[in-house]
Amino acid sequence: MKVAANEPAEYDALYRLHHERVLRLCHLLLSDPDEAHDVTQEVFIKLFQARKTEERAMVWAAWLTRVAVNACRDRRRSGWWKWWRERHAEFIEADLPGTALTPEQAALSDERRRTIWQSFRELSARQQEVFVLRQLEGWSTEEVASTLGLSPGSIKRHLYRAVHHMRKKLRGRQ
Repeated sequence: MKVAANEPAEYDALYRLHHERVLRLCHLLLSDPDEAHDVTQEVFIKLFQARKTEERAMVWAAWLTRVAVNACRDRRRSGWWKWWRERHAEFIEADLPGTALTPEQAALSDERRRTIWQSFRELSARQQEVFVLRQLEGWSTEEVASTLGLSPGSIKRHLYRAVHHMRKKLRGRQ
């Protein structure tokens, strides 16, 4: 959605439209609800600042996603992050805002969900980013490549490795 976002009402509309999606993305990439809220708030502060200087019509959804992914990377790179990650909270899918669970999701047992999210957390940070943007957000390979600054071939390689790893874990093979 291309919006000029120069008016407060337009900013509010962008916030309401994208806040839950950005929060969910940050939560997936950081596996910590408090950090996800902090990073999401930083992303929308950057949107507030950027909308003052940006004069052309923007695709703010892509811009917000790119800023959120970069902010999550910066957070993971910080020195205290490793110390903090040792105390990370268990990822609970039901705590994420979003649409209602599908029948397939509701049928998954708690054990299977834990296995899925455990295997997701075992992926490298880059594989998590590619997997989330490509599989969960539904972006094309080219959009993910452009956002992350990688080649489409690299995106395909990361996605293949992520999916292969998760399939192995779900089948019970190490």
